[in-house]
Amino acid sequence: MFAALGLTRRKTLLFGAAALASPLACNVEAAQDIEQHGISAFGDLKYPPEFKHFDYVNPDAPKGGVFSHVGATRAFNQNFLTFNSLNSFILKGDGAQGMQLTFASLMARANDEPDALYGLTARAVRISTDGLSYRFLMRSGITFHDGSPITARDVAFSLKIIKEKGHPIAQQLLRDFVGAEAADDATVVVRFAPDRARDVPLFAASLPIFSCDYYSKRPFDETTLEVPLGSGPYKVGRFEPGRNIEYERVKNWWGTDLPVARGQNNFDIVRYEYYRDREVAFEGFTARSYLFREEFTSRTWATRYDLPAIRDGRIKRENSRTSACARPSSMHSISNGPIRTSCTGPIKGRSPCFKILT
Repeated sequence: MFAALGLTRRKTLLFGAAALASPLACNVEAAQDIEQHGISAFGDLKYPPEFKHFDYVNPDAPKGGVFSHVGATRAFNQNFLTFNSLNSFILKGDGAQGMQLTFASLMARANDEPDALYGLTARAVRISTDGLSYRFLMRSGITFHDGSPITARDVAFSLKIIKEKGHPIAQQLLRDFVGAEAADDATVVVRFAPDRARDVPLFAASLPIFSCDYYSKRPFDETTLEVPLGSGPYKVGRFEPGRNIEYERVKNWWGTDLPVARGQNNFDIVRYEYYRDREVAFEGFTARSYLFREEFTSRTWATRYDLPAIRDGRIKRENSRTSACARPSSMHSISNGPIRTSCTGPIKGRSPCFKILT
């Protein structure tokens, strides 16, 4: 039969292998086209595509009020003691704490998962089978604070400029980031090196998105007190360099009702106070100069809080295992590696919190 058809056994085996390979190739191609609503360093995601909000938030939390505190975490060039710059993503200067609140990223962290991100400016992502190419699909209607649209071109620019001119820690964490290109206004392709570290795509997806047009007229790697063009839930309000800075909630922010933001960013004002001396900072709290304090010194915790205001309930002391301190914080520290919650995470958080009841 094989001879009558002009086929040899070898040709027959080759045809059979091709027939088997064809659907496999289709499946590989299909796998590349599967859209994911989030990414994880470990593969699995806690929240399904249709999730409404993170489990640790109150989706109906009221908006308003002021949250004032001495910052407990910092990122890149941010300083606990002072600030002289609103550029906190480079090496130069002392950056103001909290500047990350003014920028949106491709994806936002879920604080009740070890390493997982869900879509913020990106509605979904497609990952190649080799894990070296991430195609982020941007949401429609997302804008910077001046109303200009956030596009894939801005994302590509941001990743490149941070690797070229950003803080050395950011450059190191982007060591396996190869490049990013905007396929169109709504699609950015981010590429990574072979044998990349597991956390590099997550770090890249969590970095701030800068306006390409804004920085076409300004140097990126210089200290400045000019308020940068942001896109996040807050924008810079009043500030005194070295003393305090306020962030005002953007009332009509495009991300308010997204699952990753619902129930969060509730305060109208988030205020950071600066003290160069820890003793003065403690006295500032007891004098109601700021309203929330995390205590990191065991001696002070054990001996200094026998105050009339605590005894009569004007200052509330909360155990970190059950209080707001134990719940994940939106303030992240990236001074020593990938973004992690500091002190306030559900596992690491063990420091007591004190808040003045107004």
